[in-house]
Amino acid sequence: MRDNSIGIGLLGLGTIGTGVYKLLRENASWISQRAGNKLVIKKVLERDQEKALQLGVPSEELANNIEEVLADPEVQIVVELLGGMEPARTYIHDALSRGKHVVTANKDVVSTHGKELFEAADAGKADLYFEASVGGGIPIIRALKESLGANKIENVIGIVNGTTNYILTRMSEENIGFSTVLQAAQDAGYAEADPIADIEGHDAARKIAILASIAFNSRVTPADVFVEGITKITTEDINYARELGYVIKLLAIARECNEGIEVRVHPAFLPQNHPLAAVKGVFNAIYICGDAVGETMFYGQGAGAMPTASAVVGDLMEIVRNLESGSISRLPCSCYLDEEILSIGQVSTKYYLRLIVKDKPGVMASITGILGNHQVSIGSMIQK
Repeated sequence: MRDNSIGIGLLGLGTIGTGVYKLLRENASWISQRAGNKLVIKKVLERDQEKALQLGVPSEELANNIEEVLADPEVQIVVELLGGMEPARTYIHDALSRGKHVVTANKDVVSTHGKELFEAADAGKADLYFEASVGGGIPIIRALKESLGANKIENVIGIVNGTTNYILTRMSEENIGFSTVLQAAQDAGYAEADPIADIEGHDAARKIAILASIAFNSRVTPADVFVEGITKITTEDINYARELGYVIKLLAIARECNEGIEVRVHPAFLPQNHPLAAVKGVFNAIYICGDAVGETMFYGQGAGAMPTASAVVGDLMEIVRNLESGSISRLPCSCYLDEEILSIGQVSTKYYLRLIVKDKPGVMASITGILGNHQVSIGSMIQK
């Protein structure tokens, strides 16, 4: 191991940033041994400097603005953990353009502006790593880019939002309504005070856009994803699903077919014997089918300070290894193809209908006749 260290500029000491700071300090020796060189925090940009000082950040490491971080020649890697779109996007772009390698957990920025950021990285001869942007501590990005790189990926199906999975799990196991469980999730810290991004599926849409881009080597943004949340799911739906042999999960689905790529997020019936059906609570899982590997699933904690920090520091270590071997930009993103993205109206799949009808002769015959006229066959039916 060489004795010259790699300098890090850390942007943000929120939940994840604090986890990264602690992990780098507490496991410094172990991390350095595995990375092949020391990782040393040179600059920290945090709006609440008193908080940073209480965490143990030396005053000389505190930066007053982004320029103090980017202009420091000892900072070779910038870790962006501010969250949100701006100023995070600008900071990442500027760092890459100036030849600073970047690690981020920012799914908003990567899913929406990935193309321009990778172009900036290419121009600056720098690397952009974003393992923590999907799945927290689950190593899914590197698996898709490297371990499964020889495969033609057929589909990616994921439970990628812990809040909604927690809500649906409790609704299913305790037979209680959505609003009650949402409040419990907020009280337990599993849901934000403003939970819209989670419960309406937008968080999952950003994540599946990233996974689909890598899996199919094409540009997919959140705007391409059909999104439906879980707010309309009732205990009646869950009980009928169970009776039919299914569980209800909010699934993020990406498939490639002859016509193009379908990318969607919505509640779905999942067979009770499917591996994803066993994923409960706040855990995440991504189920992938490749032509060579077959079916494989990645499972773990999809959020939280330390699981996400684990992914961030793993990316840092990978960049250090690249620096030590002189192999920067060893595996750049090539997700620039513009394959057609199918609209939800072009997608053929199974559906579940729950109908409340008048109790009189001929009603069901009329309904089945309408479905038949539109080439919709009935797989199974419960009438009560």
